[in-house]
Amino acid sequence: MSEQPAGGRPVDEKVAGRPAAEYRIEDLAHLSGATVRTIRAYQDRGLLPRPERRGRSNVYGDAHLARLRQIADLLDRGYTLASIKELLEAWDAGRGLGGVLGLVAEVNGPWTDEQADRITRAELDATFGGTPDERAVQEAVELGVLERVPGRDDEFLVPSPQELAVAAELYTAGVPLLAIAGHLRELRAQVEHIAARFLEFTTEHVFARYLGHRPPTDEDAAEAASLVRRLRPLAQQTVDAELARAMRIFATRHLQQHLTPGGPPARDDEHRAVVLPAATVQAVHGLVGAANAPAFIAAAAEREVQARTLDALTARAREAAEGAPSP
Repeated sequence: MSEQPAGGRPVDEKVAGRPAAEYRIEDLAHLSGATVRTIRAYQDRGLLPRPERRGRSNVYGDAHLARLRQIADLLDRGYTLASIKELLEAWDAGRGLGGVLGLVAEVNGPWTDEQADRITRAELDATFGGTPDERAVQEAVELGVLERVPGRDDEFLVPSPQELAVAAELYTAGVPLLAIAGHLRELRAQVEHIAARFLEFTTEHVFARYLGHRPPTDEDAAEAASLVRRLRPLAQQTVDAELARAMRIFATRHLQQHLTPGGPPARDDEHRAVVLPAATVQAVHGLVGAANAPAFIAAAAEREVQARTLDALTARAREAAEGAPSP
């Protein structure tokens, strides 16, 4: 029998200086954490080598145990059994998995320098007003802002202390906890869309040449892992810069609306969107380009309003002059 170390080829156990280990299927299940039924299913699908037959007994070795642990690890990382079979077949054919496993580890590694923390229930209640709120806690758990600690009802894991700190600041500023949770759900959906688009973009223009064949070679997977390390901070840097730009624009505009003399800001129903004919929009795009179209349309509308205002004032002046008594 033989064993397969991670990322390498099988080595003979006798050469390794120890006798070959032998397991019954029940022992293998106990050591690997898999069920007997699962082990047999893996054998039927070709994921696990057949055991050695000794009389009426099947004998398994360390190679089977290593393979089961490897399958479990890949399943935890989100791989399907079909994908795992492809990877293992490539390994058995002599193409190392060191690069592939390195890529998997790189992608599954932390995408932030932030360290998780813990908070007691008493500390949590004190942070958010001092009054226990079971519904808000359940919302936080469902969102992953808090994670329950097995065996500890009075303690939570906080994957992102920064996110919890933001929620605390918003609550202190007067935002209800359920409103914060609802905002986070909406924000998360939008951020996940940004993440998906960034991955599509980098896959198309960067990673396609390394991951275009399945499974990738050891060298290509190692190069892709190196690129992940280099490109990892770019998504956050881009979002930070664009969020700062957008906040500056919209916060300034929002403040101007509230500080403009003449009354309170307009209600939402006074800012209803106006749908322009497609032909008009296309003509504007051809004239000034798609990027400049919104500014052009706004300027044109403002110019029309000013022109009509001048026309109205002129008409009033003319009427006043015509109605005035002759000297």
